[in-house]
Amino acid sequence: MSEKNREGKRTARERLAVEREKQKRAEKRRRGLIVGVTVIGVLGLAAVVGVIAANAGKDDGGEKAGPVVAPSGAQGKDSLAIPVGQEGARSTLTVWEDFRCPACKSFEQAYRSTIHELTDAGKLKVEYRLATIIDGNMGGSGSRQAANAAACAQDAGHFTAYHDVLYDQQPPETDDAFADSGRLIELAGEVEGLDTPAFRACVQDGTHDSWVDKSNQAFRAGGFTGTPTVLFQGKNIVQDRAMTPAKLKELVEQADQN
Repeated sequence: MSEKNREGKRTARERLAVEREKQKRAEKRRRGLIVGVTVIGVLGLAAVVGVIAANAGKDDGGEKAGPVVAPSGAQGKDSLAIPVGQEGARSTLTVWEDFRCPACKSFEQAYRSTIHELTDAGKLKVEYRLATIIDGNMGGSGSRQAANAAACAQDAGHFTAYHDVLYDQQPPETDDAFADSGRLIELAGEVEGLDTPAFRACVQDGTHDSWVDKSNQAFRAGGFTGTPTVLFQGKNIVQDRAMTPAKLKELVEQADQN
């Protein structure tokens, strides 16, 4: 491996680590807010506390509620995983992600080409699982709206391409641009065959909103500390500083040969 490639992978890992640290600080600030609100409640402002506490970190339902509608082909417990790759692949990568999450974008930039290569070759299956923690940490609904739109793209058979577009066009973390269904539909224009009346209706109606909420609840119940959480053979490779796209490819190919 050339020195340039090694430096590029090292830079990608460092950028990912920085974004994860930012995410942890945001979560800490959110928890601090909740604690502060609780103290105020003890002092007698119970009514105010009830309103604020109900909205602090709100990321599990929004204003709309409806039946849980899983996207086409979703698998696993409660049909919360969107599969990419061949069912018979010997290796499985589980990716918990949030489309507003900068660290998720950093992971994508570092690993996307390798993951595509391995899934296309039938050696790796990826289970994408969606979370909305940035909505809770920063406010807004862009994580939820984008996740719903990605599920709509899955219905249309274009999840992977649209998934990549969402990360390529990810707004700054503090910009809730993905809360705009018009923007999500506009981005569908970058995926051939996706921008159809059915896709538009799915996005605008929030067809999979309750499914997204359920997925986020599963993320929290799993005890994960942030996104991306990327599990290979039960190990979070994002936390493994020795992991690189080349090493992941080597592990997958070894498993494929056994």
